[in-house]
Amino acid sequence: MEMLPVGDIGPATDWQAACSNVDCVVHLAARTHVLRDTGVNSLAEYRRVNFEGTKRLAQTAARSGVKRFVFVSSVKVNGESTTTHPFTERDPPRPEDAYGISKWEAEQALWRIAGENGMEAVVLRPPLVYGPGVKGNLLQLLRAVARGVPLPLASIGNRRSLVFVGNLVDAILASAESSKATGNTYLISDGEDVSTPDLVRALARALEVPARLFPCPAALLKIGAATVGKSAAVSRLTGSLQIDSSKIRRELGWRPRYTVSEGIARMAEWYRGL
Repeated sequence: MEMLPVGDIGPATDWQAACSNVDCVVHLAARTHVLRDTGVNSLAEYRRVNFEGTKRLAQTAARSGVKRFVFVSSVKVNGESTTTHPFTERDPPRPEDAYGISKWEAEQALWRIAGENGMEAVVLRPPLVYGPGVKGNLLQLLRAVARGVPLPLASIGNRRSLVFVGNLVDAILASAESSKATGNTYLISDGEDVSTPDLVRALARALEVPARLFPCPAALLKIGAATVGKSAAVSRLTGSLQIDSSKIRRELGWRPRYTVSEGIARMAEWYRGL
């Protein structure tokens, strides 16, 4: 493996060396969702990295003769929550935040560039990715469980789709290798939707600590979160977001190698080693 630093990602990034003599590009780099990004310019910054940076890479890849471009986007292109049915590839995109908007714009740019240059393209939309090296809100939850912090989540009855990083890697490989993947968008998940309380219990089991949960109405949690600027984080803890990943299973024969419990166990093992 050869490391080729490219510097900051944006509309002027020099991808030429990275795209030379390459058959397939897998693009995972992005500015990820950060809850404290509430400034008026946050959308512009997400666009600079996720939209302009992706467009620049796709253009360079096409000029360099890259055959296939696999873009890891996000289910946030579909939206922030589900109510009556899981998200599918047929649902119209309804991104609600700067990250989701920038990813949707990047997808459209990729399809346009691929179509104009005869480059094969595949888009993957994962939900929350977990496993060794996890960051963000899930790492904060993992720390809270490990430290025995009482969490007011016992009465939450939501359902959320997740994908273990190892399962995501397998989906990327299938998308890069299968001729059937070309021109398709795929939603991917482990196929085991979990509630937030069940996730906390699973984390506690893997860490071999008690799950300290107590009930609190979701409405009160949301009111409290709004007063401290944490509405988005609490919405994710209390709301549902489910994915139907049957398309990639049916068309590419992809199956998650790891169950949720196995993935959480590996994540907990990594955390204990920190």
